[in-house]
Amino acid sequence: MTDNMTRKEFVIAQTKACGILPCIKLHEKSDFISYAQAMYDGGARILEVTMTTPGVLEAIEAISSHFGDKLLVAAGTVLDAASAREVLMHGGSCIVNPCVIPDVINVANRYNAPVYSGAFSATEVFQAMQAGASMVKIFPGALGGAKYMTNLRMVFPEVNLIPSGGINLDNAADFIRCGACAVSGARVFMDEAHIREEGLQWITQQVRRFVSVIADAKKEGFIVP
Repeated sequence: MTDNMTRKEFVIAQTKACGILPCIKLHEKSDFISYAQAMYDGGARILEVTMTTPGVLEAIEAISSHFGDKLLVAAGTVLDAASAREVLMHGGSCIVNPCVIPDVINVANRYNAPVYSGAFSATEVFQAMQAGASMVKIFPGALGGAKYMTNLRMVFPEVNLIPSGGINLDNAADFIRCGACAVSGARVFMDEAHIREEGLQWITQQVRRFVSVIADAKKEGFIVP
């Protein structure tokens, strides 16, 4: 982190620079460090652990302590203010939720932490921006499609969009070219069948593919129509 950059600005910058926010979503406690390492080795510099994962606060604290600023940790599906505060007290660097929850956004801003608030419609995007969201997570992203990002940027040119849900290697670049600053997802990075067959190296390879595809798309740039 540079001296002239706040912690909040650093987290946002890392998200944009990497272009992906891969998500660890498990049904039982596991070796979270190994999953995080696999994502880091692929080029991720921030990852998300969903609040529905057993042992999530322990996982956030462990990953944060192990990697420090090399790999930032966001908590996903944060639905209330108390949970948001617990995440930040356990070393979380970012709050992510699936919809506009003003109490959660307020807590994140109180602690000067970025919050990526879920939204879909133009009204919800505006509400998220008014409430103080750092980025707006368009969910489900695939429902609107890549060009929907352009539609939103036309009326909200300053908004940081991070679509999630239905994003894959075939369409990720289109979302970036159409105005998203990064993409997010869980299933596309946590395919249980592939992991059983190939091990955690499959996650590394998948993250690496996304980072490469998105880096190429970002070179083309985006101009608000």
